Amino acid sequence: MEQHIIIWRGIALEITFTPEKFGLVDHIEIMTEGRVSLPVTETGYRSHFVPVRVVVEHGGAVAFVTAWLDHEAACTGWSGAQLSFF
Repeated sequence: MEQHIIIWRGIALEITFTPEKFGLVDHIEIMTEGRVSLPVTETGYRSHFVPVRVVVEHGGAVAFVTAWLDHEAACTGWSGAQLSFF
């Protein structure tokens, strides 16, 4: 099991990646600090199963989740928390 903490568009989130959970699938869990919503969850928590090796083929858990969030944000027009630089 791997755990990562990242900031995505100003939102702190924890990613837990468990490869070959139950010997069948890879498992990704995302939880935001303060349960802030994301484009893939209104509650700030998401459990997601993917075929084995998909996460590794996308460059690891952080790269996979970041790409997934970016993709869903673009598709839905999500405009939640953002960092502003002046």
